[in-house]
Amino acid sequence: MDLGIAGLRVLVTAGAAGIGREIVSAFVEEGARVFTCDLDAEGLSTLPDGVGHRVADVSDRAAVADLVDGALAALGGLDVLVNNAGIAGPTGAVDEINPEDWDRCLQVCLTSQFNLARLAVPHLRRSANASIVNLSSAAGRFGFALRSPYAAAKWGVIGLTKSLSIELGEAGIRVNAILPGLVAGDRQRRVLEAKAQSRGRSFAEVEQEAFSYTSLKAYVTPRQLADQILFLCSERGRSISGQAIAIDNDMKMLA
Repeated sequence: MDLGIAGLRVLVTAGAAGIGREIVSAFVEEGARVFTCDLDAEGLSTLPDGVGHRVADVSDRAAVADLVDGALAALGGLDVLVNNAGIAGPTGAVDEINPEDWDRCLQVCLTSQFNLARLAVPHLRRSANASIVNLSSAAGRFGFALRSPYAAAKWGVIGLTKSLSIELGEAGIRVNAILPGLVAGDRQRRVLEAKAQSRGRSFAEVEQEAFSYTSLKAYVTPRQLADQILFLCSERGRSISGQAIAIDNDMKMLA
């Protein structure tokens, strides 16, 4: 199926590993031109040939300005922004969380998306097929005990997405959010390990409990997320905007 993605100019944040790397690879496979960033210089160095990149902290507005300038110089414009960057944030009861950890989680998971959007939108307005995809989470649909900073940030992403979709609709810019659930990979393992430690339980027990809240009793793969993002940014996704799309094996609740 030709998605009409070939030639799109795409900026993906945090593309050196995990979900971000899968998103980058999926766009490249469809013929898009991609620029990305990450804090992991070694990971960036192993990206597919032709992918532009630079080391950048997306919570730093000066670094984001340099990133957008670099992407525009390399790509000659912009059609797609994928706000993928995020961190797990601290695990613990609200009265135990270090305020600095709270601030850092919101800066990376939420404010970074504002940092990128405010600079990208003037260029997206010139595109014939413009879209923004923001990574939220199943935590943006449910309360998430012991991870209040992350849940708060991901709820905020949905509010940002809905607002931007209304604001930018007349310019033809689509804005959607993807809400992953349990995603296979090192990051999810670290989250579950932290939860197991905070509860004095084994990793296997916590993992099986997490699976029990999904209908398919399994992880989502990074490629499944990437495929949905490709569709939203494609010619076939032109009618979809303002949506918070769960990709979480029908997760019903989080504990």
